[in-house]
Amino acid sequence: MSLKKQFLKSKPVCKVTFSLTKDEANAAEKVQLLGEFNQWKIEEAVELKKYKNGSFKATVDLPIENEFQFKYLIDGAVWSNDVAADKYVNNGITAEDNSVVVI
Repeated sequence: MSLKKQFLKSKPVCKVTFSLTKDEANAAEKVQLLGEFNQWKIEEAVELKKYKNGSFKATVDLPIENEFQFKYLIDGAVWSNDVAADKYVNNGITAEDNSVVVI
């Protein structure tokens, strides 16, 4: 898992690329990205593109000077944090943490 950030000079936006290797995705068929940036709504989830090597990637434009909690939903059943997240916070509902990306 990794996060790659590319800050744009032309506007206050950062292109954040979220990615998982085949092993990290547990050989999944589908990986979705949910978080504060899409109000955790499954119908607004960002679907990561699956590559031939089994890895997944998606790029999202996020406003700078913000923090966003997020998680991956693997095959519609398993929630997973990003091991490369900038930090983790308790989700306030269960004893589990959410990943956080700091822009």
